Amino acid sequence: MDKVYEGSKESTNREIKHLLIPAVTAFLIFVADQTTKHLVVAYIPLNRGLELIPGYVDLVHTRNPGAAFGIMAGSDSWMRSAFLVVISVIALVVIIWVVVTARDKSPLLLAACGLFFGGALGNLIDRIRVGEVIDFIDVHRGELHWPAFNVADASLCVATALFFLHFLFAKRPS
Repeated sequence: MDKVYEGSKESTNREIKHLLIPAVTAFLIFVADQTTKHLVVAYIPLNRGLELIPGYVDLVHTRNPGAAFGIMAGSDSWMRSAFLVVISVIALVVIIWVVVTARDKSPLLLAACGLFFGGALGNLIDRIRVGEVIDFIDVHRGELHWPAFNVADASLCVATALFFLHFLFAKRPS
């Protein structure tokens, strides 16, 4: 009886450990995202900015009513917002499903899920709270500008890269 109990206890501890990686990662990303957005709103007027690295990086206060890179920014406001909120909620549910059901719970996959969850939640909160996403990092060279982004967006990009790495190098059953 003790061996059965010890085995299930080890299994439970392993499951808790597997849930901690994405949970802690998501929490840290969410806190960093919301804190930086709060600071930008508090200290940089809307559509204004501060030069951070001259000629390359500025801190700006912009808003993106659309999806990534401003996609859908010009569409009907309430329909766009509702659609993006629903898609974000679906994404969060899918991420939880992946974490719970994945057979290969590699640290890479779990970290990617945490980054995805934290980033998606950070931008979802913006959409619900202010109706658009607060962006503040402007990377540029001269007149060439990458679309402004935030901590959540950067987290989503890193998560995508980690997912690709995970699936590229994941052990395949023989």
